[in-house]
Amino acid sequence: MHPSRPLALPLAAISLATLFLLSACDKKDPAAAGAGGQRPPPEVGVISAKFQPVALQTELPGRVEPVRVAQVRARVNGVVLKRLFTEGSEVKAGQVLYQIDPAPYQAALNSARAALGKSEANQTQAAAQAERYKPLVEANAVSKQEYLNVVAAAKQAEADVAASKAALQIAQINSGYANVTAPIAGRIGRALVTEGALVSATEATQLALIQQTNTVYVNFTQSATELQTLRRNAGVKLANGSAPVTIVLDDGTELTQKGKLLFSDVTVDPTSGQVTLRAEVPNADNALLPGQYVRVRVSQAELPAGMLIPQQAVTRSNQGDTVIVVGADGKPGPRPVKIGSQVGGNWVVLEGLKEGEQVVVDGFQKMQAPGAPVKPVPWTPKQPAVAPAAPAKAAAAK
Repeated sequence: MHPSRPLALPLAAISLATLFLLSACDKKDPAAAGAGGQRPPPEVGVISAKFQPVALQTELPGRVEPVRVAQVRARVNGVVLKRLFTEGSEVKAGQVLYQIDPAPYQAALNSARAALGKSEANQTQAAAQAERYKPLVEANAVSKQEYLNVVAAAKQAEADVAASKAALQIAQINSGYANVTAPIAGRIGRALVTEGALVSATEATQLALIQQTNTVYVNFTQSATELQTLRRNAGVKLANGSAPVTIVLDDGTELTQKGKLLFSDVTVDPTSGQVTLRAEVPNADNALLPGQYVRVRVSQAELPAGMLIPQQAVTRSNQGDTVIVVGADGKPGPRPVKIGSQVGGNWVVLEGLKEGEQVVVDGFQKMQAPGAPVKPVPWTPKQPAVAPAAPAKAAAAK
């Protein structure tokens, strides 16, 4: 048994020396422990609460409506001979769209011209006869009754000329209606009739529809209660004039072109309790189509002194809304707040915060036990990642 003892002592000595070395390394590692052997407080991203003018935005559903709409209809009876436009294209005011058979209206025009010529000839003869009878009646060569009959015939001939001119004008108008023109400039839809179709002025047959869409209206409704709440809130100033309007499509895309609020109706719909509003939006690229459903963001009022807090900093629950505030001693604590409307990715805080207080926005998962101190650092919003550029292609081998 004695030969094995010398081996036990070196092993014990090595183990004891290893423990001393590990202990020394732990005491010298600044990353593993702070002063007093404790870990340093974790870093959390904070923002400093401050008062600033805040535009209170409201998001409402709306429908797109063209600025002008014109129904192209037949104004004379006849058969359509030609369609002279391309469906879905832009047309100008006065551009010929359809040609209706003009033959009967041209014949009526020729007849009216002939009737006018006959009436003018009769007027010339009657006027000349009245001039000849005038000196005769003064010399008592003819009776006054006969002279009055001649003068009356001359006036009747003059009236016939006026009636013939009116009939000629009507014939010219009807002949012109054989060429159906665009009443306004805009984008024309599909053709509602084809060549060979019989159209009627009595039934006012619709031939096409023209809509001006380079600028469109967006009609939307808002609860009258919400509008009254904005007016009653202390410190809220309603926007004067044309408030800016942002249009949001179904997929969440915001149009770069901003619109303006034209008016708010003065009447509340008794069935729904809604007030109708209208915005005017530029639409040169035809991104909006008549009848399209959109969302409207409108800044109807301004809060002179409000606070904007990122949405991720607010915890919303049935018990209320809270944020985490870092005190002067570096310890975070919950703070109940009153949240107003949404502005972009922020909430408007109406009550619960003081200017200069530090609100935690990022780093919640780093917090330790409640009341443990943290190290606040300024929070910077993350910028969207930019896709890397495609690598350049190698030159082709010759």
